[in-house]
Amino acid sequence: MTTLAKAALAAQSKTPPQVLSPKQLAWRKLKRNRAAMFGLFLLGLLLAYILIGSFIFSEDYANHTDLSNRLQAPSAAHPFGTDPIGRDIMARTIYGGQISLLIGVAAVAIAMVVGVLVGAFAGYYSGAVDSVLMRFTEAVLNIPTLFLLIIAAKYAGDKIQNFDLFGREFSGSLIVIILIIGFTSWMYLARIVRSEFLSLKEREYVTAARALGVRNSRIIFRHVLPNTTAPIIVAVTLGIATAILSEAYISFLGLGVRAPTATWGNMLEDATRYIESAPHIWFFPGLLILITVLAINFLGDGLRDALDPRTLVE
Repeated sequence: MTTLAKAALAAQSKTPPQVLSPKQLAWRKLKRNRAAMFGLFLLGLLLAYILIGSFIFSEDYANHTDLSNRLQAPSAAHPFGTDPIGRDIMARTIYGGQISLLIGVAAVAIAMVVGVLVGAFAGYYSGAVDSVLMRFTEAVLNIPTLFLLIIAAKYAGDKIQNFDLFGREFSGSLIVIILIIGFTSWMYLARIVRSEFLSLKEREYVTAARALGVRNSRIIFRHVLPNTTAPIIVAVTLGIATAILSEAYISFLGLGVRAPTATWGNMLEDATRYIESAPHIWFFPGLLILITVLAINFLGDGLRDALDPRTLVE
């Protein structure tokens, strides 16, 4: 057998290269990003902490007051210590974490719906529709979100009665906080979606769909919108961290979610008078907020790189 024949036979025997889908390529690139995987690991630990912890400590125990144990330092009985009215801080960080994450996810869900709709219609229809929607977006963008949160929480937080859900009592101010954060956080996402639609609506498949008489609503939601999921996912991920911080800001000022609902933010409010004398009161909820925000930001940055279509090549 000649050398040329041997080379041809060896080439035929090689395994053909594996063709990966865009999702597989994105996941492979995300796994190579150590910071993103570290953020994902931290988020997994936090979710395990607040979910598994709720099976260990009951909410009644988390809200139980015992003035004889007030301001206790961390110990075996109370690993995170106790607060000014004797409540176990570890148990309260578990249930407070659930509400803080709920606020982040619910507020971002509202922002995502509003931002995607505004950006999609503005980018697809252009012209007068684009001008009106973008001028409205810019007007809302100029409203100081923190100032609006403070005003709304102060004057509307007590207007809604407490309510029961899944056997738990929640403060009515929780709804106000979620709505205000959600309806003041959609503007950047709307701009991102608009820019994507302005580019994608000129593609051949959109032109072909129009020529076939496909309705505009179907083109928007079935053909164009699925191709904008990457920037939406990144914006939503980073938005959760921003929403958690926004709630912590106003709760620290005493205008956030009211009792009996605990959040990491309003736990910091309880610690304002004991910053030096009992630092454990603010250290643990503050640490959990810091870890959560850092983890989400690490993961968001990694998703931004992994989902970039210009880099999905091997």
